Amino acid sequence: MTGTDASHGHASCDYQALFNSIVQRISTQDSFQDILPIIEQDLLRLLRAERLTIYQRLRNEQEIVSKFKSGNEIKEIRLPLSPASIAGYVALNHATLLIRDVYDSGELQAIHPCLRFNAGFDRQTGFRSRSMVVVPIHHKNVGLGVLQLLNCTSGTVFSEVDLRNAQKIGMIIGRQFSYEFHGTNGPYDYLILKNRISRERLSELQKRAAAEQVSLTHLLVSDAGLRPEEVGYSLEQFHQVPYMAYDPEIMPALHLVDGVSEQYLRNNNWLPLSGDHQEVVILIDDPTDSQRIQEIQKIIPADRYIMRIGLPEDIQRYLRHDLDKSSEAGISDLVDRLEEEGGELEREDHLEDALSENTATVIILVKKLIQEAHRQNASDIHIEPEGANAAAQVRYRVDGLCHQTLKIPASHVRAVIARIKVMSGLDIAERRKPQDGKCLVRLGGKPLELRVVTLPTVHGESAVLRLLSASEAMPLNRLSLSSTNHERILDIVARPHGIFLVVGPTGSGKTTTLHAVLGHINQPDRKIWTAEDPVEITQPGLQQVQVHSKIGLTFASALRSFLRADPDVIMIGEMRDSETAQIGIEASLTGHLVFSTLHTNSAPETLVRLLDLGVEPVSFADALLGVLAQRLLRTLCGKCKIPYQASEEEIRFIRRHYGEDCLHELPLTAEPLILYRAYGCKACGDSGYKGRMGVHELLVGTEEIRSMVSSNATAQALRTQAMSQGMRTLMQDGIQKVLQGFSDFEQLRRIAG
Repeated sequence: MTGTDASHGHASCDYQALFNSIVQRISTQDSFQDILPIIEQDLLRLLRAERLTIYQRLRNEQEIVSKFKSGNEIKEIRLPLSPASIAGYVALNHATLLIRDVYDSGELQAIHPCLRFNAGFDRQTGFRSRSMVVVPIHHKNVGLGVLQLLNCTSGTVFSEVDLRNAQKIGMIIGRQFSYEFHGTNGPYDYLILKNRISRERLSELQKRAAAEQVSLTHLLVSDAGLRPEEVGYSLEQFHQVPYMAYDPEIMPALHLVDGVSEQYLRNNNWLPLSGDHQEVVILIDDPTDSQRIQEIQKIIPADRYIMRIGLPEDIQRYLRHDLDKSSEAGISDLVDRLEEEGGELEREDHLEDALSENTATVIILVKKLIQEAHRQNASDIHIEPEGANAAAQVRYRVDGLCHQTLKIPASHVRAVIARIKVMSGLDIAERRKPQDGKCLVRLGGKPLELRVVTLPTVHGESAVLRLLSASEAMPLNRLSLSSTNHERILDIVARPHGIFLVVGPTGSGKTTTLHAVLGHINQPDRKIWTAEDPVEITQPGLQQVQVHSKIGLTFASALRSFLRADPDVIMIGEMRDSETAQIGIEASLTGHLVFSTLHTNSAPETLVRLLDLGVEPVSFADALLGVLAQRLLRTLCGKCKIPYQASEEEIRFIRRHYGEDCLHELPLTAEPLILYRAYGCKACGDSGYKGRMGVHELLVGTEEIRSMVSSNATAQALRTQAMSQGMRTLMQDGIQKVLQGFSDFEQLRRIAG
């Protein structure tokens, strides 16, 4: 070994021994502040620094304050989280800095345009700062302070080795700060420590969140039953940043992000809650995300940043809350503008010439109508004229019910309908015949397909736009199936061949159910073909075909082609005629699993309907696996529904419609029987209802049912047999869900009679 090598090895041993000694003394001391004066000289020697300052972040004030510093000239230094100071910049961005000369403004501004060195400290103390190493003090990536080294004692500037050594010490100090702050080691450790959730359940929800692409906080509240406040407090304990719950009275300061798209804020889960370019309060779901913190500084230049942590769902609510108001105001302003334009045009006496489908206000209004419908989760937009000189009414269908939103001035009704026709490729000159078409619009960068129908009425043309928002398949376990129906469907779809039908009226969720089933069986070893009109839900692994009857691509022709394309599973969007039904049955008998839909009222009626279409009874009976009839039931708002004691009339209703033979399945022995009714709050628009769930009736193709189908049994006979084998009707399934508190009898009567 050479002398140089020996010297280097000796230096390394000295460094390690000194490092170990410092770590041991820090870890065995309860108060970090008490041990600092004792180990100061050793720290300076280890880090080759002339002076050091250790800042600690103050949680509530969102500042850093000098916990310890070399020299007694200045007692305390307080700095905001800001790009204007070196330590403040490091605390805000979780960055590490090695600065050769703090007086070189060019070097500082290359890091950040606002970065400055405060030479006032040097002037006040007589100390001359030169080189600097500044690193964040953190634990589990949570910033807790800043370690700042001044003037290298072994050379002109610090080296990369000095920077790495400072980072190691920063981590050791961070562990001590976290202990003193009573911080946790994970975002949800507080919930585990308080026995609010087990580690195993948390791990399960984390996997679900990743698979379903939803936030974990959403599942903790919706599935684990935790309160948003306790989830937020758990995040606060970990991140050491104050949690801020949603407050509907707060209007976000979106004027600070003019020019930034709405979708960007939604995707990145942050927004400015208040402030100006001097001081801004930022609500963010992860204050340790340095990339987003840096983007925020570019978008909102400010002297001081105050961070608050919020649940992703609350941030999205703030965005929707603010955008909802601007959207409503926008539509209202547009209608006012239309009325003004209409008045001016009437005075000019050339309304038809001056007004067209390309009028700027009309174009904007149609787009706003679609945006607002999408925001409200509406399935349809209805534009209904009420007379030659009367305004047209616009109604949205939300959760199955229509409600009025606004009126289009009579002077512009034709132009609005014409604009919709242009978008859909329809003939704007033809007003006497019904027309139908499709159009594609983009909302926030995502495609939204609309199916458009125009119809002539005695008051003028009416238009209906159905929103077909492309989405992913829903998991089978989220279809609100009863445990019995869920198990039976799993058994049915595990069969290698046969036919399974989902039936119900338009808008009852048949396609959603079929895609949930396809998602369950969608494996690499299965080839799945679908023919749909339109393709509303897409899934990787499926070969999906859009039916186009005008060019001869019908359900029947697609099905015939599928049989030559080596399928294992075939899904036909709808069995509209005897040809499609017969080919589907033949396909199921030749080793294929076939799914389809029908517009019928109940499962037993479906079997009779197919026989009426002319399918061969024996072949159909051999192929039949099952029929699922369904409806969508409006559900009570979970935030405002109120319990009450069931009346005698309601108990008689339950007994009469569920059937005395099956009453043992219901929890009627409890005294008193508690049901729930609608109340109304801001979350549900004061309606008392929010969302819908499925109500089902599953008929399984047992040997007895197949025998009855082959002998052309009546719907009533099939129903009696199926119920004796465990089928529960739509009404019975709905009663179960009312007793579970999901809905009320008023909504059940709407869908089940």
